[in-house]
Amino acid sequence: MIYNFDEEIDRFDTNCLKWEFAFVDGEPLQTDRAHAKHGDDRLLPLWVADMDFRSPPAVVKALEERAAHGLFGYCKPDDGFYEAVEDWMARRYDRSIDRSWITITPGVVSALYAFMRAFSSEGDKILIQPPVYHPFYSAIEDTGRVVARNPLKLSDSGYEMDFADLAQKAADPAVKMAILCSPHNPVGRVWTPQELARFGQICRNNDVLVVSDEIHCDLILNGHTFTSYACINEDFARSSIICTAPSKTFNLAGLQLSNIIIENEELRARFQQTLVANHILGQNPFGLVAAEAAYRDGEEWLKEVLIYIEENFHFLRSYLAEHLPQLKVTPLEGTYLAWVDFGALGLDPAQRSALLMEEAKVWLNSGEMFGPQGADFERINLACSRSILAEALARIKTAVDSLAVPG
Repeated sequence: MIYNFDEEIDRFDTNCLKWEFAFVDGEPLQTDRAHAKHGDDRLLPLWVADMDFRSPPAVVKALEERAAHGLFGYCKPDDGFYEAVEDWMARRYDRSIDRSWITITPGVVSALYAFMRAFSSEGDKILIQPPVYHPFYSAIEDTGRVVARNPLKLSDSGYEMDFADLAQKAADPAVKMAILCSPHNPVGRVWTPQELARFGQICRNNDVLVVSDEIHCDLILNGHTFTSYACINEDFARSSIICTAPSKTFNLAGLQLSNIIIENEELRARFQQTLVANHILGQNPFGLVAAEAAYRDGEEWLKEVLIYIEENFHFLRSYLAEHLPQLKVTPLEGTYLAWVDFGALGLDPAQRSALLMEEAKVWLNSGEMFGPQGADFERINLACSRSILAEALARIKTAVDSLAVPG
C-alpha cells in the first residue's frame, strides 16, 4: 500500500470530538481519558463515525495552499468545484447531473431539518426504517413531526426491508416523507436495485416523498455495488432528494459540506427557500477546497482505505468467531461501521455500557440509540488502526470473560 493506515495518529489538541470529549448526561465534556499517557487504562474510542486516518494528501496540500493565502472571506463554489462533483458522480455511479441540481449545506443532518419544514407540516408523519441513524429521529421530532416506523427484518442472512409493513405504513395519508438510509447505517446493508425499485414504487403509489441519505455511498465493501435511488428510473429521480457528501468518504466531516441533489425544480426551489428563511447560507472556503481536491485526486486513497477497512472487518469477524462466538457479527456490505449483537450476554444496554466503558474501557455506540430494535447491539467503528482494533477486542474479551467468573 502507498498509504500507512496502521499508524496510530495522536488526535489530542485538535478539538477532536471522538478522542477528546465524553458525553455526561448528554453534554460533551473535555477529557483526557483516551490519551496514550494512561497506557492500558486509556479509553479506546470506536464510536462516532469519523476515521482515525489522515485525509488524502491532495486534500491536505490543497488546504495548506488555501490557508497560505491568508484571506478567508465569504465565498461561493466555482466551476472547478461543480465539475469535480459532476465528474465523480458520472465516473463512479454513471449518473449525469447538472450543477443547478446541487445545493450545498453544512451537512446532511441540517438539510434533514430543512426538509421537514419545506415538505411537511407539524403533525405529519415521516417514515424511517429502524434501527437507523439516530438524527433521523431528532430531525422529525424536533420539528413537531411524528415518526412512522417501518422496522427492518433480521434473519440469519442479515437485514431486509419489510415491504408488507412498508405498504401499510405508506398508505396512511399522514405519511408525507420517507427517509431512506442507503447504504444503511448502522446495519451495513447496500440495497439492491430490486429492493430500491420496490421501496420506491410503494412510495410513489402513495405520493410519499423519498429523501435518500447516501452519505456512505462511496464506502462499499466485500464485492457489493452501490446503486443510487435516483438511478432506478427517471420518475424516481424527479420525485426524490439525494443527499451526498465527501465527509465520510474522505474524513472531512469537520469541514461541514454536503451536496443535496434535487433534479425536480419545484422541490429544489422549496428547499432553497427554506434554507434562506432559516439563514442557512454561504459555504466554508476550506470545505469547498477540500471537496474539490478529494473528488479530483482522492480516488486512489479511497481504494486503499476500503481495502484496509475490509481487512479490519474480517479481522473483527475472525476474532469474535474464535474468542467470543456468543457475539454475532452482521454481514457488512457498506460503511465502516460493524453491527454486533451482544444479546447473548444477557445484559441490558445500561449494564452493557458499564461493562464496555468501565471494565473494558472501550467506547462503542450503543445500539439502543438507533431505536429499540438495536437494544442488543453495539456499533463499532472500523476506521482505525488495526492495533487499536485488536486492543479493543482483546479488552472486550477480558471483560466478557469476567462475567463468567463468580464474584
